[in-house]
Amino acid sequence: MRILIDIFAQIFRTLWAHKLRSFLTMFGIAWGVGSLLLLVGLGEGFRSGNKRELAQYGKDIMFLYPGRAPAFRGSMNSARNYFLTYQDYQDIRRECPHIRQAAPVLVSSDVHAVSEFASANGEITGVEPQYSEIRYLPLKQGRWLNDFDETQRRNVIVLGDELVKNLFPGRPAVGASIILNDIIFEVIGTVQRVGHGDDNSTNMRGYIPFRVMATLFPLKGENHENSISFINYQPRVTAEHLLARAEAEKIVARNHGFDYHDKDAFEGWDTIQNSQAIGSIFDAMNMFLGAVGMVTLALGAIGVINIMLVTVTERTREIGLRMALGATRRAILIQFFLEGIMITLFSGMIGMGLATALMAAMSNIQGQGGFDPPKLVPMTAVLAIGSLALAGVAAGLYPARKAAMLQPVEALRQE
Repeated sequence: MRILIDIFAQIFRTLWAHKLRSFLTMFGIAWGVGSLLLLVGLGEGFRSGNKRELAQYGKDIMFLYPGRAPAFRGSMNSARNYFLTYQDYQDIRRECPHIRQAAPVLVSSDVHAVSEFASANGEITGVEPQYSEIRYLPLKQGRWLNDFDETQRRNVIVLGDELVKNLFPGRPAVGASIILNDIIFEVIGTVQRVGHGDDNSTNMRGYIPFRVMATLFPLKGENHENSISFINYQPRVTAEHLLARAEAEKIVARNHGFDYHDKDAFEGWDTIQNSQAIGSIFDAMNMFLGAVGMVTLALGAIGVINIMLVTVTERTREIGLRMALGATRRAILIQFFLEGIMITLFSGMIGMGLATALMAAMSNIQGQGGFDPPKLVPMTAVLAIGSLALAGVAAGLYPARKAAMLQPVEALRQE
């Protein structure tokens, strides 16, 4: 124990005697570790933000919208507008083996909502009960629409969080009534706030039974009889999303009299494909950020190695003197080993602490542009500090061992 204390005392005296050199060594290590952790953390923040944004819609969501069907394949000059119908939805649900769930959606923004406390303009959406199994709509209070609401055409509504705040400021909404274009509806449930900030339209929606919506608030305009706004559906499994989309497009093309091979005729959004494409972008970005961080780490390691080599080489006479006074080769190597470990670990922790502080300072970007704050990746921190510690120890032990192998007289003669 006494020997260990003496070794650490000698280490601190040596570091203090060469303050500038010690500072430069520690700065190189802290800079390399901090830069790598910050770059990798930014990549992880971008990735998690993207996943969070997509999770606000639901899992494996696919959209099919009305489109333009060309009279001749590939000739959009001859295209005519077509509208999705409830029959399209029924055929998709019945005839598509790779589609697990589907729901028709009817949307109107021309409905004015009034409660006994306030009024608001929102988006009223007519849906069937299974819609909540496709889209992410966590209930806050009350219940969701059920089959009896649909078959009995009840005037009931489930409100989004922002619509609740506008119509019932500081008051309970469930059990109360609101008026939609002079028609009374009972509030049976409310949905939790979805997403961050005010950029998610889900919070401004009210959900009523599909048949009630089709009767009271149908789509306006010519050729809109039995029309719906769009269809939401999910593949049986994620890997079958292309098969599910092809099946749905075939049925729509058949029902509306055009060639399903003409992809320009379809309007849709495949969140699975979108997620995969964005995931590939973020994988490439993570590789780039990781490469930049590794280069920075390598430069720090080179600096550490150079400084350690110079430091130990200059201390050859010191090693010879200590050996002349009775120090063993093992004691000398232990000192330089502990010195390298202490410098690298302490400096690495400083770099990790600075990177963590910068990430915490960037926490205010939560939810902005789909990005989350940078996140510390523990495994990256361990690898960064470990690799620099290995480089520093190796760079210190090699010349120390070489000097310790010399005879004390030869070591004292070294310049």
